[in-house]
Parts: sequence; C-alpha cells; structure tokens
Amino acid sequence: MFANRLLARVSRKQACLALVSRRPMSQSELKMSRTQTTLTNAVRLELTGPNRRRFSSQIEADCSLDSATYERVCSDTLDALSDYFEELTENATELQGTDVAYGDGVLTVNLGQKHGTYVINRQTPNKQIWLSSPTSGPKRFDFVGTVEAGRWIYKHSGQSLHELLQEEIPGILTTQSVDFSHLPYFS
Repeated sequence: MFANRLLARVSRKQACLALVSRRPMSQSELKMSRTQTTLTNAVRLELTGPNRRRFSSQIEADCSLDSATYERVCSDTLDALSDYFEELTENATELQGTDVAYGDGVLTVNLGQKHGTYVINRQTPNKQIWLSSPTSGPKRFDFVGTVEAGRWIYKHSGQSLHELLQEEIPGILTTQSVDFSHLPYFS
C-alpha cells in the first residue's frame, strides 16, 4: 500500500515537472529525474515481483473449490485432526483436564488450564478453516493446490495448518511423539 502511494506520488511529480518546465533541464534536475525514474522502476518491480508481501485482501485463491468439494476437504481435515487429537490427549499423562470435542464443523481441543484451548473450525462463506491458538493467536487458512495434493495455508506467512500444529503441540505434549504429517492435506 505504501509502495502504491509512493509510486503515484513520484509519477505525479514527474508529470508536473514535464508540464511546468518547457526549458531544458539543468544537470542536477536531470540527475534528480533519473533518480526518480530509477525509484519508480524499483517500486514498480517491488509491486509486481514474486517476493512481494501480499495481504489477504490482495490474494486470489490459488485453488477455487466448489462448495461440495470444500465441504468434503474440510470435513476430511477436521475429522482427521479430531481423531488424532483424541489419540494424543488420551495418551497425555502429563496433562490434566484435557478434552476434545467436535461437532457442527467446530473442533475444540482443551489442553488444560496451563496450555489453553485450540479451536479449529470451518468458515464456509470464505471456504477457509480458522484456527484460534492460545500460543500463536487467530489464523485463517485457505486451501491451496489440488484435492489430491493440496493443503491449508495461512497466506500471510505461507505456513500450513499442519505445520503450525506440528510446531506448537510437541511443546505441550512433551512425553510423546507428535506427527501431523500422516494426516490428510499435510503435503
């Protein structure tokens, strides 16, 4: 956004200089004009380059799922996560007061008072999965790729839902091995 404003400002300044001065430019004005052109080109490259940071309002879905496919992919993901969290919490002797509940597209994983509660739910209007983590906060994941080889990605960081869980959960469940890579849509 800043780069867009800067580019517009530089372009307006160049247009004004061209209209106002019909006289030949001095060496310093010519040097400044070249610098502005270089800056304009650099900003333009930054705006269109492959490594630019994107905001959720600028992102187009890489994979447009129809509603039925979204529901299936989302259900498969949440079902698998629910089953795996059930298995993990059953074997978590170090945690007290754990509970896993899944219904109506909402998976709630209570890891006790010390570690907090993870809530993972479908967001059908946006075709997303939302995560509320007591460790990293809220995130919205879009499905990217094909149904056969896709995954849920947080587009601000490029991290997948499963990768995020793989980072956070082993720090909580320290007495057992945690591996989300075998679940659907980890790829």
